Amino acid sequence: MTTRHILASGTPLHVAGDTTAPRAVIVIQEAFGVNDHIRSVAQRFADEGFYAVAPELFHRIGSPEIPYDQFPDAMAAVGSLSREGLTDDLVATSRFLVDAGYESASTGVVGYCMGGSVTFYAATLGGVGAAASFYGGGVETGRFGLPSLLELASDLRCAWRGFYGDRDKGIPVEQVEALRAATSSSPYGAEIIRYADAEHGFNCDARPAVYNEAAARDATARTYQFFAETLVPRT
Repeated sequence: MTTRHILASGTPLHVAGDTTAPRAVIVIQEAFGVNDHIRSVAQRFADEGFYAVAPELFHRIGSPEIPYDQFPDAMAAVGSLSREGLTDDLVATSRFLVDAGYESASTGVVGYCMGGSVTFYAATLGGVGAAASFYGGGVETGRFGLPSLLELASDLRCAWRGFYGDRDKGIPVEQVEALRAATSSSPYGAEIIRYADAEHGFNCDARPAVYNEAAARDATARTYQFFAETLVPRT
């Protein structure tokens, strides 16, 4: 079952699954909006037994769904994001889940592309019990008015996993390894997994040019297992 909610904050949510699920997950979009691919990701989490919600972070400019070949439009939409707006949307989404019966210990967050960076920030806010970032950028230079991931690393408040492709032209391996070092002392636990043959966007099966089935399957399976082992089932 899928539904769409508009929260009191104005944040629209795509919702998959139902509140009988033992755990919840917040799915953070790519730079192309909450599109068919992100909705399918949310549904896959629901099929795995999660109550999945995907906040539409571009709602302040009309929640556009941007074709994958219109990169300038995607970058313009990303440019509309701000730290204040992202914080409001993440907090509102967490509150929605609390009202549905999911405390932070029962809620995970996963994000892809720009959503991987937002997920890392969400992991510093205290509203989730585990976080997984797929090829989140902004490692050395902050985005959306946020500090860099290297600067945010000491603020992590939950366990975190990061998935990166060695062929990612926008996130060099050297930056990934710097992030590994920066998160290594987190008391909550942090791990980075690299895929030698994967590019940026390797999880997106709607983009055949970059999709890497082996890496996507492995990273997704690891994320399901990580959340199942780390998140506490709701009581």
